[in-house]
Amino acid sequence: MKKKNMKKFAALTLAAAMAVSMTACGEKADDAGTDGTESSASSDNGGAIEVTSADDLKTLEIGVQTGTTGDSLASEAVEKDSQMHRYNKGADAVQALKTGQIDAVVIDSQPAAKFVEANDDLKIVDGIFDLEEYAIALKKGNTELQEKINGALSELKEDGTIDEIISNYIGDEAGEHPYTSPEDTDRSNGTLIMATNAEFEPYEYKVGDDIVGIDPDIAQAICDKLGYELQIDDMAFESILAAISSGKADFGAAGMTVNEERLESVDFTDTYASAEQVVILKK
Repeated sequence: MKKKNMKKFAALTLAAAMAVSMTACGEKADDAGTDGTESSASSDNGGAIEVTSADDLKTLEIGVQTGTTGDSLASEAVEKDSQMHRYNKGADAVQALKTGQIDAVVIDSQPAAKFVEANDDLKIVDGIFDLEEYAIALKKGNTELQEKINGALSELKEDGTIDEIISNYIGDEAGEHPYTSPEDTDRSNGTLIMATNAEFEPYEYKVGDDIVGIDPDIAQAICDKLGYELQIDDMAFESILAAISSGKADFGAAGMTVNEERLESVDFTDTYASAEQVVILKK
């Protein structure tokens, strides 16, 4: 190539490179918004989403387990219901987050801890929502069973059984003292049916064909106190209250938060544990 043509070619190449660079800069500004800043739920770390308050959820795509407290709280936080992605299992919501289908998951703190423990690309943000109380749901007006279960819960709290059951699944003593029924337990009063959703580790989950966790152990300890056999029926979380109201189940235990909406259809026992809703994000 002649020297003159080489200079002309170099000039054209440089001009083209500058044009591409300017176009790329313009696209970046468009993605960030007219003011060139990121949304309040984003950080400067490569556009990674950060959440520090419920307000930061309002424009995000949120995954929840259908019918849970996380579903209610996230629904109140977002601008449009179309941003809500509801799943039958918390694990499905987490998988959707990992594959980029949603921006965040709102779920109870203990199951969140289990998910993050198994996925080192995820993190938990807490302190976004208020603490909540878990209790056992009963059919409206079934005061006889309510009083019996409250009496058993009181004894189990006083003798430390509730604390031992919870610490067997959560914390440094996990697995060290599983609950076992007393050998001389009288079960002559019949069977109590517990409705649950076994997708909520550590409160209730499956190991093989068995449903295990905090709630099954507490329910077993209550039945041991009251002289009943325990039968656990696994179902979708949103079906639990209907099962109780229709008499298909005697009570429901599924890390269930006491709130005004649920109190319209069922009664609750005294509370046995505290928890909070947290947000799971990609790191």
